[in-house]
This record gives sequence, C-alpha cells and structure tokens, in this order.
Amino acid sequence: MSAVLSPVQTFDIKVFDAPLGAEVTDLDLSQPLGNRDFQRLHRAHLDHHVLVFRDQRITPQQQVAFSRRFGPLQIHVLRNFQLAEAPEVLVISNIIENGQPTGLGDAGHFWHSDLSYKEKPSLGSMLHAQELPEEGGDTLFANMHLAYDTLPVALRRAVQGLRAEHSYLAQYEELRRRNPFRPPLTQAQLDEVQPVLQPVVRVHPETGRRALFVSEHFTTRIQGLPEDESKALLAELFAHSVKPEHIYRHQWRPHDMVFWDNRSLMHLAAGCPAHMRRKLYRTTIEGDVPF
Repeated sequence: MSAVLSPVQTFDIKVFDAPLGAEVTDLDLSQPLGNRDFQRLHRAHLDHHVLVFRDQRITPQQQVAFSRRFGPLQIHVLRNFQLAEAPEVLVISNIIENGQPTGLGDAGHFWHSDLSYKEKPSLGSMLHAQELPEEGGDTLFANMHLAYDTLPVALRRAVQGLRAEHSYLAQYEELRRRNPFRPPLTQAQLDEVQPVLQPVVRVHPETGRRALFVSEHFTTRIQGLPEDESKALLAELFAHSVKPEHIYRHQWRPHDMVFWDNRSLMHLAAGCPAHMRRKLYRTTIEGDVPF
C-alpha cells in the first residue's frame, strides 16, 4: 500500500443496522486521498467488510488508481469484457448493442467469493454503478465470519483442517446454457483457470478471524471425502452460510461504489428485468494464498 500525502478530507462512516457493512458519505474519490484518510477507510473495510461509497463521480482510471492503493489488480479471464480505456476494469452489464453483449451480463448468478478458484484469490472487489435498472439489481452479501462463528459445534469440528477444490468451470456450462452470450473458453483460458485446493475454513490475513470459504458457484468437492459425503457436507455449509441473519442486501443508488472483502464474504446478484439496462464497472484486488 503506497504512501500518499494529501489534504485530509472530512467524511462520515455510518455503520449499517445489518450483519455487515457501512456507508461512506461526503468523500470525493476523484480528489487525492491522504494516508490518514486511507488508513481510516482501510480499518473500516476490515471492521465492516463492505463499504458503500455514495455519489462517486469518478472515471474508470480513478477507480483503478484507488483500487491499487490496496494491492495489485487481477484481470478477469473473460478479457472480451474489459473496458477498452482501462483493461483492469471488467464491465458488468446486461446491455446488448448491435447484437453483442457490452459486458458480463450474468455475473454473480450463484453465491461466491471472487476468484476463489485462483491460487491467490481476490482480497476485495470494487463495483461502481454506471447505469441502474428502475427495479431489481440488488446485490446480497453474506458474512462468512458469522457463518463460521455460528456453526454447530460438531460441524465446526468436522470442517477443521479440510480442503476443498474450487473451479471456475464448476457452473460455467450451466451459465452458458442460460446465457447464449457467455462465450466458450479457449484452451489458453482453460489453462489459466486450473482447479485449486483451498481451506474450507480460512484465516483472514489482516484480522486473524476465521471464515467459511466455500461457495455454490466454485466449490466442487471436499478433498478426501467420498462423493456423497462431500456433497452432503457442502450442501449443509452452503445453506448455513446464507441464512437471513448473515446477509446484507444492498439496494443500489446512482453513483454508488461498493467495496467488499472477498476474504470475509460471499455475494450474489439478485437480478433485474432483462429489458432494463444495468451497467457497473468492477476492479478486483489480488489477495494472499489462503491459510
């Protein structure tokens, strides 16, 4: 995280009445952000797992620059949905122009943590609203620290030390079946997303808190268990993770930018009517090898 000396901005951080999350108001990310302000935001992100920056009139390049304050950026394997003027930005959009999609329209269809299928999964992701539908389009976040903390004692013991396979391909063909615009992967792309093993319970590298780290989107099996036992255990963990008492539902406002911690949360796109335009810009920050 680089050092930057800039004037202090006056902004508020208000914690949501929810299992996670806080909103940041009266902060202008188009202006330089000093070290003190950055450290305050960094601490709030660790404490609340989701920060909602309200009314951000920033360019993609400014989003990229702010994201880089937290670490190196990761480029999504579907490079055809990169933003031309800022390739670090993945376009999330259901808009079709000239018969072709302008972005990844079905992102977040299943509960997941971004890039958990990589050796170094994402630290966090930032999503900046460009166009919002008149109805729908919410994003749900599940607190995986709470999910771990509230596991029944026997189940918590059962998952200790287990590892699970994560694969980008786990639901890919199902998504292609539902969305004809999702492209087939080339061999080079397949080579880029080889399955990896991750701990079922990971330790947050900055806070030391434990969290469940499995998802219906990317987790395929638990290493060392018979297939039927693996499926049953994963189904139990998936269901427990997304209980209502673990979830914050974000209802987007114009120019929101949402920054979530993929080490602490899963998220899900609730969807919107297909005829209503929705476009957001996503940057993804590289994290550490989970332990």
